[in-house]
Amino acid sequence: MNKDDGESSVDINITVKFSGRSIQVSISKDSTIKELKSQLQPLTNVLPRGQKLIFKGKLLVDAMTLKESEVMNGAKLMLMASQGLHQGGGPILKEAQTRPISRMKETEHKRSDTRSEIIMDKSRLERWKATGVIALAECNLKAIPDEVWDCGSSARVLDVNNNSIQNVPNKISCLNSIQKLFLNANGISDEAIQWEGLISLKYLTVLSITQNQLTTLPPALGSLTSIRQLHVANNKLTTLPNEIGLLTQLEVLKVDNNRITTIPACIGECGSLVEVDLSANLLSELPDTFGNLHNLKALHLSNNGLKSLPCTLFKHCLQLATLDLHNTEITMDVLRQFEGWEDFNERRRSKHQKQLDFRVSSAAFDEGADKN
Repeated sequence: MNKDDGESSVDINITVKFSGRSIQVSISKDSTIKELKSQLQPLTNVLPRGQKLIFKGKLLVDAMTLKESEVMNGAKLMLMASQGLHQGGGPILKEAQTRPISRMKETEHKRSDTRSEIIMDKSRLERWKATGVIALAECNLKAIPDEVWDCGSSARVLDVNNNSIQNVPNKISCLNSIQKLFLNANGISDEAIQWEGLISLKYLTVLSITQNQLTTLPPALGSLTSIRQLHVANNKLTTLPNEIGLLTQLEVLKVDNNRITTIPACIGECGSLVEVDLSANLLSELPDTFGNLHNLKALHLSNNGLKSLPCTLFKHCLQLATLDLHNTEITMDVLRQFEGWEDFNERRRSKHQKQLDFRVSSAAFDEGADKN
């Protein structure tokens, strides 16, 4: 297509160079630079206000149209991202590597190989049974040792963090009194977990599967009705199952650093929730049912594309005192419009006065102030 054809067409095709990739975009020549940035957001995971678009050595201005900026069909733009304004765990680059980070130098490899072949001694099994704690973190395991299953109902805690566990078998059901299960940083995929075994653990209160390769959580999750803490951060989840609404005893939900685009409305049925962390996902809105979480004290929403909040959040969540909106599109003007904002802001300031002593919060609301 020649230049004249490009100028007469409704849409133009442009190429945006970003982090070694070429992103093809079709957009109206009458669209503004700001609208182009919004279109690039889901393709790059960079919030519009963190994008700098450069064409022929000049920084493009948000209010100007592509036509006014002389961006024609076939044009090539460069995108630069401001540090800290990514959502969903940062810009989309190469396939994320979530295998555990090695903490050993090359000179220690021989010793690590020896350690990987764990001696199944009787004294260790007896110790596990006596304490109820099976501690196998950072042992270079590729499978949960058969010795673990011999603990049976004596086991209360199983920690296999930072290994390379390939399978969580149905055998785990024999640990029928287990209360806490830690499977973090193993590179676990969806197929690696046999949920039939997990859902039989009727006393399980803490399930932690962070820093793995999970892309989905099954409906069977709703059967873990005793669960109080669910940690699934740093995976590749795109949504949460509707059955999460069945977890009525759930107090802490941490699903930050995933690819979640929507939260099911049934989240409002988790009435025991005290803390929710949805930071660094791809959320543009939250369901109004968040207002039903009357026990909610802390809500972390940083690094999302949110432009507003559920209208009843401040009015009904009367214990909410921590709200992290760092690197979202929500402005102070938006917050002031919500009923209950002034009472929330007073709780927030009071909380920080108690925690920080002389570092008293200012009267103005800082959307990132509640990050920690």
